[in-house]
Parts: sequence; structure tokens; C-alpha cells
Amino acid sequence: MRTLVVCVDRTGDVPRKTGLQTPVAGWEAVQSLVTEMGVADPEDSAVNCLLEALRVTRDLRDEDDDAVVAAVSGSGDSVTADRSLAGQLDDLIERYEPDSAVVVIDSAEDERVVPIVESRIQVDAVDRVVVRQARDLESTYYLLKQFLADEELRQTVLVPLGIILLVFPALMTVTGSLAVAAASITAVLGLFLLYKGLSVDDYLAELPSQARDALYSGRVSIVTYVVAAGLALVGVFAGALAVSEQPPEAAPLLTAMAFTYYSVPWVTLGALAASAGRLFDEFIRSEAVRTSYLNLPFGVLAVGLVVRGFSAYFLERAALLDAVTVPATSVGAVSIRGFALTPEQRLAVFVVLGVLVSVVGIRVATHFSGIDLEDVDEDLVEP
Repeated sequence: MRTLVVCVDRTGDVPRKTGLQTPVAGWEAVQSLVTEMGVADPEDSAVNCLLEALRVTRDLRDEDDDAVVAAVSGSGDSVTADRSLAGQLDDLIERYEPDSAVVVIDSAEDERVVPIVESRIQVDAVDRVVVRQARDLESTYYLLKQFLADEELRQTVLVPLGIILLVFPALMTVTGSLAVAAASITAVLGLFLLYKGLSVDDYLAELPSQARDALYSGRVSIVTYVVAAGLALVGVFAGALAVSEQPPEAAPLLTAMAFTYYSVPWVTLGALAASAGRLFDEFIRSEAVRTSYLNLPFGVLAVGLVVRGFSAYFLERAALLDAVTVPATSVGAVSIRGFALTPEQRLAVFVVLGVLVSVVGIRVATHFSGIDLEDVDEDLVEP
């Protein structure tokens, strides 16, 4: 068995610094070449590459392999250098008729020649020589090379960094404040990290196809979703108006409660519209409707009542909301004197209403889905 151990120099350092023409083949010839390269430029990594080729050849010969060591070098531009290397490899293969090859390289530039060698002979191994003093630098270079070769990583990391480097000087010029510019960039970077971390991009990529399928299939939910979005915007607008009417000295908690109190009814109506559309789609698609879809509108309404009750409690305690008064009424012989609910009583009424609505939803869902609550309880009790 004969193995060709070839040291590759794509950049043409060997002929340029020693004046020798390649290919150089044979143990003595390569040893002489190492001396010439070492004297011409002791700091060149090609010296280590040639010595590594000699070491690999010696180890193969110790294993009864008739190994041949050689050095090839390119010259000119990339195309000319590769064609020159290909011709030298053909000459070596024709001269020594090896069964396989071991390629010894010392840089990423030389690694591009490996496919050329593989197209002509079987390559058993690729030996990359890294000078010990420059190991960290060389490893970093290879990591950067692999990173830049990944298109998705380039778009995810390099594009945002480029935008930041372009926008930051502009913000500094417009605002004249380093703190404002840094805070703006940090906020945008945080939003981008959340955007990628929560896979919002994947959801937005699938959203057009889902909307198209919903329109083509005639789903009711596509209309109710639009209604829900509109009602949610109305709720946000109502909450913002309520916040703008609050006194400037109002605490942040009270401001948030005011926004919640006035926006929750509209947001709840939007959620009810969306859940109703989903329920209609399920009913149209199949006669049997799942319990979760039946219970969803009641759950949304119950949550809305409880949230509005708690926000009203805080506002009423802060004297930002009037108490609920029940006027005096009389029905036949029964008369009720007027009274006002305390904040605690008002909160209790909303909580009780929320619980009742939730219980009614469970009863309705189990009734229409054909599930008996007693059977469910027995299944839960049984081990």
C-alpha cells in the first residue's frame, strides 16, 4: 500500500520565498525544502506544515506503508492557483501511483484545496497544523469562519448589529444625549430578543397561510377575530382616556387600575366575540362540540367580572370612583330602602358573579357535551 502525504500551499509562499519549483517529492527533497523555508522565513507556518508532513510519513512507514511525502504550491489568483495545484497533483499521482492520500494544511485558505485532491484520489485524512503560540487565534478564526458560513446566524446577529451601529450615531445626533441613545438601543434590542425567544417570527410567518385558509374555508372565526381586535382597540383607547383624566399626582398602581377598569369591558367583549366564533366553527365542522369550546365564553366573562371588581375596589378606596347605590324601590307590599355598597361588598358581588358564571358555564358545557358530572367525579375518585 502506498500513501501520498501532500503538504498544500495554496498561497504560493514556497516558490516565492525559496525560489524552488513545486511539486517537491521525496524525503530528502522535502527535508531540504524545510531548511530553505526556515532560513528564508522562520516565522512562516509553512515550515511547521512541512515538518508535520515528514512526521506523518515517518509514522506511516513505521506501519509498513510505502508512504511518499510531497509539497505542492499554487501561484497567481485563486483560479490559476487551483489549476496549478491540480496539475501538480496529477503529476504526483501519475509518478507514484498512490492508493490514497493524507492532506496536510496550515490554514483555512489551504483547506479549499481538499475537494480538488478528493476529486483525484481517495483522501484518508486531513491534518490541520496549528502553531501552538497561535492556537487560540487560529481556533477563533475557524469559529468565525463557520459562523459567517451560516446564513441564518448572519441574519440573526450581524444584521441587528449593523442596524445598531447605524442608528446609534443618528440617535446621538438627534437627542444629544448618550443615555437616551443607549436606552433606546437597549429597548429595541430587548424587543428583538423577545421576538426571537418567543418565536414570534415563526408565528408571523404562518399567520398569512392560516388567514388564507380560514378565508377560503369560510370560517366564522375570521370575522369574529377582526371584531375582537377592534373591540380590544376600543378598550385600549377607553383605558388611555381614563388614564389621561387622572390627576398628575396619582400613584402608578391607581393609574394602572383606572386603565384596567375602563378597558376590561371592551376587552372582555372582544374575547367573547373571538370565543363565540371559534365555537361556531367547531359546531359547523362537527355536530359534537368539545367541552373546552363550550366553557370558554363563560370563563372569559367570569374572568372579566373578577378583574373589573378588583380594579373597582382599588379605585373606590382611593376615592376615584363613586360607590354603587341601590335606589329605594317597592314591589307590592315589599319595600326596600336605598343603600350604598361598600368597596368590600362591591368586590364580593363581582367575585360571586364571576364564580356563578363559571359554574353555569361548566353545567352548560357538560349538558351539551353529554358528560355527567357524577361520572367525572367517580373517575377522579377511583385510583
